Amino acid sequence: MQFLSILLPIFGIFAIGYVGQKKIGFETKNISKMALYLMSPVLVFRTFYTTHFNMDYLYLTIYTFALCFFLILIVYLLAYFQKYSMKETCGLILASSFMNNGNYGTPVVLLLFGATGLDAAIVLMVIQQIVMCTVGVYYAAKGSPEGDGIGSALRAVKRMPIVYGGIMGALFQLLQIPLSSAVLEAVSLVADAAIPTIMIVLGMQLANISLNNMKEARLGYSLLVKLMISPFIAYLFTLVLPVDPMVKQIMIIMAAMPTAANTTMYALQYGTEPEFVSGATLISTLASLVTLPIIFTLVL
Repeated sequence: MQFLSILLPIFGIFAIGYVGQKKIGFETKNISKMALYLMSPVLVFRTFYTTHFNMDYLYLTIYTFALCFFLILIVYLLAYFQKYSMKETCGLILASSFMNNGNYGTPVVLLLFGATGLDAAIVLMVIQQIVMCTVGVYYAAKGSPEGDGIGSALRAVKRMPIVYGGIMGALFQLLQIPLSSAVLEAVSLVADAAIPTIMIVLGMQLANISLNNMKEARLGYSLLVKLMISPFIAYLFTLVLPVDPMVKQIMIIMAAMPTAANTTMYALQYGTEPEFVSGATLISTLASLVTLPIIFTLVL
């Protein structure tokens, strides 16, 4: 019950977006763009400007990419034995290999570890965004009729403002460029508003999801890989990576997060099993109310 007291307030914020979308109706895409292009880069800039980086962050980068590719390999094995088409395989990859570190994982880490763990969570969020807008876009495009995977992925990376926010913050810190207290206050106002905004956006996105024509067997595989196998693989990584014990806990918790909401946008954009991917996002988010407290008990 202690851990549910952490998750339920988060779901309460999701519910604000969900109910607002159902009762009023918003242009979710525009609000999502505002959070992604205007607010999140400021949050990332502040983190990279104020955080003194060490080898842990290099290990986090290696870990995030390696975890993604291990999960993709597992999906390929499942697809081979189940004789899935390329489109079905790519849809399963989108639903199983990318976790919601942004508008779910980061608030959870903040509530569990406070400001001490938030920096590591935000760095993981940035790396995960890079993974999603490269590897994720590649598989979304690969499952579409056009199949322009690599070109689409490269164009998506160039359009990701979060990456530029991180680069700018790191450069300001490296070059020791001072910011006035007024500027830092303005940065903090936007950065502090980013997390609750993207949480409300997730609730809005979940309200738009349909569960029609769900493939129960593939959904089951997706939930198994995303909510159970993923944190177990993350645990194995923590046994070999020489990172801080708290960072190890955050790595496992982040790996246990449900399917990333961004994968639904990629699936819709490229026509790669959008109903299946969006349904997996909704079901895995709800199922995490059961699985995450178990992970917390084992890890903390």
